[in-house]
Amino acid sequence: MTKVTGGCQCGRVRYEAEIENYEAYLCHCRYCQRATGGVSIAFKNLPKAAVHWGREPDWYASSPIAKRPFCSACGTPLGFAFPDSDHMDLTVGTFDDPAPFFPTSNFGIESRHDAWSDTSALPGQRCDEYEALNKRWKEAGVSPDAG
Repeated sequence: MTKVTGGCQCGRVRYEAEIENYEAYLCHCRYCQRATGGVSIAFKNLPKAAVHWGREPDWYASSPIAKRPFCSACGTPLGFAFPDSDHMDLTVGTFDDPAPFFPTSNFGIESRHDAWSDTSALPGQRCDEYEALNKRWKEAGVSPDAG
């Protein structure tokens, strides 16, 4: 077992989780698209008992059969859970180090937007090379890599 940590953007909600591996999956269902505002969401499925909240998140009943933890201060979506299941999902992007995680499957593929599946051939730009963004961070008195 590996202990990993994570939390919301503002730091109000933090968690520790024990995981067996870094396998994750992408959910493309319309509920996840609407809940996150994205075309898909990366999730790590794990036992609820393996997640220890430093501060209990807020929970939203996103459908009659599921609920989602989130931070009401900054709006960060933290996961997904069926109330009657022993397992839940944490959003990969909220782990302090999401780099080791990798997708092993797709779910909700009836709503998948294939144009977004492989963007590796598109032009890209690094945040630290974008002059206007760095200027805004500097004027705010905050280091760009503080987030």
